[in-house]
Amino acid sequence: MSADASALFQPFQLGGLTLPNRLVMAPLTRNRAAEGDVARDVTAAYYAQRASAGLLITEGSQISHQGQGYLRTPGIYTPEQIAAWRKVTEAVHKAGGRIFIQLWHVGRVSHTSLQPKGGAPVGPSPIRANTKTYLQEGFAEVSEPRAVELSEIPGILRDYEQAARNAKEAGFDGVEIHAANGYLLDQFMKDGSNRRSDAYGGSIENRARLTIEATEAVLKVWDKGRVGIRLSPAQVNDAADSNPQALFAHVVEKLDRLGLGYIHMIEGATQGDRHAVDVDYEGLRRSFRGAYVANNGYDRRMAAEAVARGRADLVAFGRLFIANPDLVERLRLDAPLNEPDRATFYGGDTRGYTDYPSLGEAA
Repeated sequence: MSADASALFQPFQLGGLTLPNRLVMAPLTRNRAAEGDVARDVTAAYYAQRASAGLLITEGSQISHQGQGYLRTPGIYTPEQIAAWRKVTEAVHKAGGRIFIQLWHVGRVSHTSLQPKGGAPVGPSPIRANTKTYLQEGFAEVSEPRAVELSEIPGILRDYEQAARNAKEAGFDGVEIHAANGYLLDQFMKDGSNRRSDAYGGSIENRARLTIEATEAVLKVWDKGRVGIRLSPAQVNDAADSNPQALFAHVVEKLDRLGLGYIHMIEGATQGDRHAVDVDYEGLRRSFRGAYVANNGYDRRMAAEAVARGRADLVAFGRLFIANPDLVERLRLDAPLNEPDRATFYGGDTRGYTDYPSLGEAA
């Protein structure tokens, strides 16, 4: 193994699961679901190709029709969706892998054409996000949202709980709650998108309430070691906070008390500046007793150093896993990497999905 990266290839215990290495495939939206927002058979092949990762985390999967924000993203709320995901988990397990599903509600980052009966997307407040979604015609501005009524929140929490049950029925090894990237839970946490004056707005404790309650709902179904959560202190999809350090110190402390298996932290701006916000990620990592999954712009050297120094337990890779189904072996050997084809990231067929060559095929 050239240039010592041995720390990345040590096993790790996560909620009773033995992960053979410290490399995680990050959740990656690919917009390839079939009619009814079900995962396709080729999706099973896509994840099975990457089963050498210590842990696979699926693309975000909406917990309800209301939770959908992009065209052709898979759900986990109908019997057909559960059956389709079961084919994926079976393929991954047959290939020796471990797979969590990411539970997703996009909140205001949606379009009326994707919502039940063409209604407005929901958010903490009626503030339209300055961002885009993916529709039949390509990328388009999101729609004006309406504020979630207080009476609707118990129903959303029931959707999280039911989606967690459905994930267990589909054969997943665990779940990751998507509380990052400017989607519903992140929108509630950040004061730039949350102007409420009730129990879910105002103070940090109130703004964090929905994230903690959604986590508690999932914990009714899954053992705490099999539940993770994704967080992003920086501004994404127009959700920003005036004091991200204080907000996320509070959130991580609350999650630590719940005993979650891991926090999956996007350090800095997604695919951008790792210092986009003034947040002490190492301090957050020290205040959480579960596993810390580091994410954003890591290469082989940075990942090995983070794990060797205890800054992270696991490191998540996104685009590198898209282009390199055998990323684990390539990093082990310090071998050349395939370049990802950005034009095929969203939508399409097998091209740029299951046709990237492994090292053996390239040779």
